[in-house]
Amino acid sequence: IFAMCAALNSCNLGYDIGVNTSAGKLLQESLGLSDTQLEIFMGSLNMFAAIGAIGASTISDRFGRRGGFIVAAVGFIIGVTSMSMANSYTSLMIGRAFVGLGVGFGLAIDPIYIAEISPAAHRGRLVTWSEIAINVGIIFGFSTGLVFHNLEADAAWRIMFGLGAFLPLCLIILVLTVMPESPRWLVAKGRETEAHGILEKVYPPGYNVSAIVQDIKDSLEREKEAEQAVGWDVIFFPSPAFKRMLIVGLGTAIAQQIVGIDAIQYFMMFIIEEAGVEGRVQQSLVLIFLGVLKMAVIIVAGKLFDKRGRRPLFFASLGGMIVALIIMAFTFLDEDGGSATVGVIGLALYLCFFSLGMGPGAWLIPAEVFSTTIRAKAMSMATFLNRVAATIVTSSFLTVADKLSWSGFFFMLSLVCALVFLFFFWYLPETKGRSLEDMSFFFAELTGDRSILEAEERLHGGEAQNRSNRADIPVDSAVIA
Repeated sequence: IFAMCAALNSCNLGYDIGVNTSAGKLLQESLGLSDTQLEIFMGSLNMFAAIGAIGASTISDRFGRRGGFIVAAVGFIIGVTSMSMANSYTSLMIGRAFVGLGVGFGLAIDPIYIAEISPAAHRGRLVTWSEIAINVGIIFGFSTGLVFHNLEADAAWRIMFGLGAFLPLCLIILVLTVMPESPRWLVAKGRETEAHGILEKVYPPGYNVSAIVQDIKDSLEREKEAEQAVGWDVIFFPSPAFKRMLIVGLGTAIAQQIVGIDAIQYFMMFIIEEAGVEGRVQQSLVLIFLGVLKMAVIIVAGKLFDKRGRRPLFFASLGGMIVALIIMAFTFLDEDGGSATVGVIGLALYLCFFSLGMGPGAWLIPAEVFSTTIRAKAMSMATFLNRVAATIVTSSFLTVADKLSWSGFFFMLSLVCALVFLFFFWYLPETKGRSLEDMSFFFAELTGDRSILEAEERLHGGEAQNRSNRADIPVDSAVIA
């Protein structure tokens, strides 16, 4: 229940993607925007989200994860309200700034909260709920295009934007009435009694949650002693183990966007129209179909991450995306736009394979590989880089497609996917079933980082070897048994 409430936060980003996909052409028609202005409007959300993500660690570390959710929701409400009343490009961009800041806060905090409140045996499935929630929001946004297709352009996009305030209002109510604080954040703040009570709600009756609290405390002490750093030094001057964590976590966050997903989703209406699908109703129905299909695959992927592991799903995801992008590239080689059916099939395959691994996995990996000491700051950095990559790709989408042709653009994205495949093959370790508290020790073993290993010996003495052995088995398998 707590993970589901937190995942609602991601619906905000999904709704923005969905509603702008449907309203982009209407907005351009109503305010007389050029293609460049529309690109900047679409892509700027990611730029502002990157700024919001950097500030998220300060908010969530100081005021808690729940406080971060409230800040994110308030920013989104202010933004969508402002955009719905905008009469000029300037006022539209001011509202866009608030929406972006809210999205950035939310994206950085959402997976952290779910990962910190979830047992390792179920963390893969629960963290992927964020990606499911994004797609629920996307479908809501797509649906508004169908619901308001009879309205004039100026009225339609204003109502569509304004409805975006509903979901963050619901989130604020849930944060204040239902969601507990992260037990790991509470332990870090010395509030162990509160953390103990929350963990008792998460784990089965009779489970020794005191051992989990102690494990969290030991993890914090071990990491702080090993790093002997404060503030952002641990990010910018990392030891070998932390460096590997950052390469994996930050690299995964960047990879999710350079494969083109946000740009394709924001401008999907343009792609569908170019492929030969005409009429607002027909286009909206295709969008809804694609959104539902994408969400169904994510639900399946959430279960497979915990059963099959992370690496196999990433490789299957990227391989399928490469094939789908090549299909789309050949479809658009025809100057007349090619077959609408084949174009939609190619787009559907791309979205499905993205949702199998790159979508949910890109937030699961950073949320679980970053150790407790650096998690908030590193997740903020991951979200920042994710949004920067999205800004660059989205803000140049129409321009690059015009220069290279649609076919050339999709061929380029297939090459990018191949490079990402190689990155994961060389750098991504399998983290299925490992607890967050053992993650720093796991990466210390991978890199031979003696600073963390020696700290482990000092803290646990003879138990260090036991922890090393324990890192080789699914840590929380007993939790659900």
